[in-house]
Amino acid sequence: FCLSRGLGDVYKRQVDAKYKQTCGACHSMGVAGAPKAFDAAAWAPRLATGMDALVASVTNGKNAMPPRGLCMDCTADQYKLLINYMATPKAN
Repeated sequence: FCLSRGLGDVYKRQVDAKYKQTCGACHSMGVAGAPKAFDAAAWAPRLATGMDALVASVTNGKNAMPPRGLCMDCTADQYKLLINYMATPKAN
C-alpha cells in the first residue's frame, strides 16, 4: 500500500485492489454475517468497539471469518485502512 498523501488516487486504487483481492469475497455481499462493505449502518456498531478491537477480530478471526481474513500479508495498518475503506459509503 502506498501511504503517501501526495499520491491519493494511487493510494485509493491500491486499497480498492486489496479489498477486491481479499475482503470483497465476503464483505461485498455480506456473506455469513460479514458487515457489507460501504454500508455505514452495518459498520457503525463495529466501529464503536474501536479500531484495535476490529483489527484484533481480523487478526484472530471472528465467527465465519478465518484468522487474518483472506489477507495473509496485510499488516495491522493495512487492516485499518481496509476497515475504514469498507466502512465508508462510496460516493455516487
